[in-house]
Amino acid sequence: MANLADVLRELEQERQRIDEAIQAIGKLVGRNQTTKVVSINGRTRRRMSVAARRRIAAAQRARWAKWKAKQAKKAA
Repeated sequence: MANLADVLRELEQERQRIDEAIQAIGKLVGRNQTTKVVSINGRTRRRMSVAARRRIAAAQRARWAKWKAKQAKKAA
């Protein structure tokens, strides 16, 4: 069992090294990670950064809060 744990740790370290190498090469090529195109069901989509998703979610929560406050006024 300990042997498998060692193998797992080594593989995770290797994956981290590979990810770093991919990022370094991507920067050399000029690829921007936040605008990577992903194909889903034959459609292309742009990948959003985590920060962008958070901003959009916060804006949507604010819209819902405003709508719910308006509905509460109508009911009262």
